[in-house]
Amino acid sequence: MSSISEEANKLADFILFTQRSCILNLSSELNEGKVSYPQFFLLTYLASEDFLSMSSIAQKMGHSTAAATGMVDKLQEMGYLKRMSAAKDRRKIMVAITQEGRDLVARMRQNIVRDLAALMAGADPDARQTLADTGKSIRKRRLA
Repeated sequence: MSSISEEANKLADFILFTQRSCILNLSSELNEGKVSYPQFFLLTYLASEDFLSMSSIAQKMGHSTAAATGMVDKLQEMGYLKRMSAAKDRRKIMVAITQEGRDLVARMRQNIVRDLAALMAGADPDARQTLADTGKSIRKRRLA
């Protein structure tokens, strides 16, 4: 049995490979919509939330608030996001994804599912189970 460190290295290689494979396949469609990868990642964050504040967006993206504002401006111009005032403090700006933004994320997610299914089709059942178990562990950690 290999050590956890060796298994983690193999998993890291798998993640990097699948990330490159899946993200490269998204390039053409994202480019058509003029959406950058950071903008797409922001849309994926917002697709899983009701709304986020500008400071939360900056923190999640690892950007300054000014940079996050620029990103939100562009996505809002494209119709993927909308801004609104917070209910308790009208000075605080909240950002939510629009249906058009949700549709883009859903379409890109389906492309990723298709690519992963093709990669996994040749894997043996034990390997697929290992991936499923790893996914469960990641989701549990994220929720904690």
